Amino acid sequence: MPTPLARFEALLFEAPPAPLGRIGRATLAPLRYVYALARDLVFGDLNMRAMSLVYTTLLSIVPLLAFCFSIVKAFGFHREFEPLIAEFFRPLGSRGPELTARVIGFVDHLQGGVLGSVGLAVLLWTVISVVQKVEDSFNHLWHVDRPRSLARRFSEYLSVLIVSPILMAAALALVASIATRPLLVWLQSHPPLGLLVTTAGKLGPLVIVTGGFTFLYSFVPNTRVRLRSAALAGLAAAAAWVTASFAFTRLVAYSTEMMAVYAGFAIVLLALMWIWLNWLILLTGALFAFYLQNPAYLRSGERDVVPTARLRERLAVSVMVLVAQAFEAGAARQSVTRLAEALAVPSIALGPIVDALIEAGLLETTDREGLLPARDPARITLAEVLTAVRDGNQGRAMTLRQAAVIAPAEAACGRVEELIRRELGTSSLRDLAAGRPPG
Repeated sequence: MPTPLARFEALLFEAPPAPLGRIGRATLAPLRYVYALARDLVFGDLNMRAMSLVYTTLLSIVPLLAFCFSIVKAFGFHREFEPLIAEFFRPLGSRGPELTARVIGFVDHLQGGVLGSVGLAVLLWTVISVVQKVEDSFNHLWHVDRPRSLARRFSEYLSVLIVSPILMAAALALVASIATRPLLVWLQSHPPLGLLVTTAGKLGPLVIVTGGFTFLYSFVPNTRVRLRSAALAGLAAAAAWVTASFAFTRLVAYSTEMMAVYAGFAIVLLALMWIWLNWLILLTGALFAFYLQNPAYLRSGERDVVPTARLRERLAVSVMVLVAQAFEAGAARQSVTRLAEALAVPSIALGPIVDALIEAGLLETTDREGLLPARDPARITLAEVLTAVRDGNQGRAMTLRQAAVIAPAEAACGRVEELIRRELGTSSLRDLAAGRPPG
């Protein structure tokens, strides 16, 4: 007998009954997203990953800020970062300025003393490892089992970490300079126009936060994210962040009992709670972006997606054909991400199949994560492809290759293997890529 939760899922995700009407059926779509996010927050590992990133933040926030400060200092923008840090800690109430001053003091101390002695290499390793942990969490939410290669991590992470602080500081300096222009001062002195200027000033932080979330949701996952999905999720996450900031500020203002009990440790606890809430909002927004782009996974959520044996064979042949066609045409190299999009399957389900083909010596990877035939497609038979995906790994599970199979079963399955070799042993991958039927 199905549980009440299973009956509710069936009502929510299966064909809606006719008595609901058009309006009732239309309201099911947003309810599916709300239910999926709430289910993953309660039963998934979002909370655990957010807490893990809090620990990572505590270890890396000073080197990360020192790295950003050292970059923008060369352009004369380093003074713009202190208000940004103060704004981040503003929900902590009266403790915010104290924590901001401590962080700035740590950064100044690191820049002046430790940075020169420890060396730039250690600093870069710390900063890149932080972004890698964030990417691992995003890839998990996006069902991507392959992180960026080492070369891509170094080049892409470093370029973003160098360019982003400069752009952010320049934008803050531009906003501050525009706010002091005579035209804006004149507009603010006239009530109708002044209201518009004030409203735009209040919406400015929301726009900046939305842009930051959108960039993270589109860049960090090692897969192709549509701009629309990233932008909608960025807007939702920014609204959640503003709401959480307002609520947390009120909570801190009324939590005098906690201040009295924990005394000097209260600022540490408040900072940990606020950082955890920020990471939780960021990860929930990333999950929302995934569901917007892949609504078919609203019901399954974070559960493993494992193709059947029949589908694995068809996916393996499809992968080999697409890779061979790109190779023969001299087009851009196929990757697991592109193949997953073309075949409408998550990367985490296609990854083990590609690994099996690589293990069998049918595919090989380039340094930019592209896929190529390991040898001439004319010398790769379809029988080899099917054998590779049948005998290959199933992901993290250990492959069992021998068992005490009874004689009738061995004879029947051996007959199947013989038919495959006889019918497909002469059909090459090049023939199938060119559209010629097998056999």
